[in-house]
Amino acid sequence: MAPKISVVINTLNEEKNLPNALRSLQPWIDEIIIVDMHSEDRTVEIAREFGAKVFFHERLDFADPARAFALEQASGDWVLVLDADEVIPFPLSRALMSIASTGKGDVVLVHLLNYWFGDPLMHTNTGPFQTRQLRFFRRHHVRATSTIHNYLHLIPGSRVLEIKYEPGLAIVHFAYFDSRDFIEKLNRYTNIEARQAFEKGERITPAGALLRAAKEFAARYIKGQGFQDGWRGFYISLFYTFYRIVAAAKLHELTAFGSREQVEARYQQEAEEILKAYGDAAPPAASKLLVETSVSDGQ
Repeated sequence: MAPKISVVINTLNEEKNLPNALRSLQPWIDEIIIVDMHSEDRTVEIAREFGAKVFFHERLDFADPARAFALEQASGDWVLVLDADEVIPFPLSRALMSIASTGKGDVVLVHLLNYWFGDPLMHTNTGPFQTRQLRFFRRHHVRATSTIHNYLHLIPGSRVLEIKYEPGLAIVHFAYFDSRDFIEKLNRYTNIEARQAFEKGERITPAGALLRAAKEFAARYIKGQGFQDGWRGFYISLFYTFYRIVAAAKLHELTAFGSREQVEARYQQEAEEILKAYGDAAPPAASKLLVETSVSDGQ
């Protein structure tokens, strides 16, 4: 008897992306699990049209904390973790089914072909030869955490296989439409990353932030051969350099003065102190407020 395969997808307002992901899964997946964060578009309706089992999770700034809940809903012998903006090519589906049926491993590392700004990247530390993720596994051989961008973890003792990359044997990820898309997500993700680092007791100095940023650019543009991706590789390397600076700045802010709400409260207190001086005092005579100035041509 062939092993049962489940896929889990976390969603929030994914009506544009989800149909493509589900069309690449429906012919070979036995169970589709959608965990939705109360979408306001047709995401849930589309999921049910494809026969998915839909569950709901409270809305969060990012999906990773809901991954563990999503995995708990899957009943298959094997589980595939996918995002709504990803697609499984036909050759990759055959390879995954073959691994599940032979039982040679417990966890499978799969490469990603990431599209940025209209085209796939082959370098910049995000190319298919440079990225592989734990995405396909037997149940109970992986655990999920809420750590951003690092939510799936191998259970010790599990047998690990890797599908070597060649065209058709990578998850296709339509990552970012344009610079605006990346920058909008950068602001949200750096908030989360800084908060998690602060809660772990991590601290950083301006010199440390600069060092992290420099290492990021070198890793992507030089070592990761971002220069071979042309203008995309250059700007993406810079964007991730800026990402490190912003995340460090937000961590430093939390260390120095706490949350934004605390700063807002402090500003309100300062404003109250300034306004106290007014009281019932009469305004000064207008003549005392005037200062003669001279303005010459060109100034």
